[in-house]
Amino acid sequence: MSLQPSVHDAMLGAVPQLRAFAMKLCRNVDQADDLVQETIARGCKNIALFEPGTNMVAWLTTILRNHFLSECRRASYRLSDAIEDHVETLSIPAVQFASVEAQQLRLALAELPEPERVALVMVLGAGYEYEEVARALRCPTGTVKSRVSRGRRKILSRLTGDAGGSSVPAAFH
Repeated sequence: MSLQPSVHDAMLGAVPQLRAFAMKLCRNVDQADDLVQETIARGCKNIALFEPGTNMVAWLTTILRNHFLSECRRASYRLSDAIEDHVETLSIPAVQFASVEAQQLRLALAELPEPERVALVMVLGAGYEYEEVARALRCPTGTVKSRVSRGRRKILSRLTGDAGGSSVPAAFH
């Protein structure tokens, strides 16, 4: 199907605005380009539905938005179907020991002096860097490292019953 030159020019002129709108919708360059390409293809296919004298950019933007929303709905259906198909392979049987261990860890944390507990939770629990914690607590980085080290040893000793704290579980690295 051949397009009239004015329609062709109007469609090509709309591409930058369509691309900017697509980028706002999906925040992915490749996906945005695919959306624009599909929009232009659908616009060419359905050009008979376009009313001459109306806004070509608005018409194409509507096609782009509707296609994007349809793809989102389609993707959510595919995702839920895929999860339901494999729910048994994705699920992990409940292990009662995990809740007991978590409770023991909470008790051991509660017994730590506050400076050690705060440093330990910020570094190991929240994932902050030593330097970030030092700035937040307004103390030297070395002090934070010492507090974390002492806190680890005390918790390890409490959880294992080992007064020396010789073997450190992987969770404390």
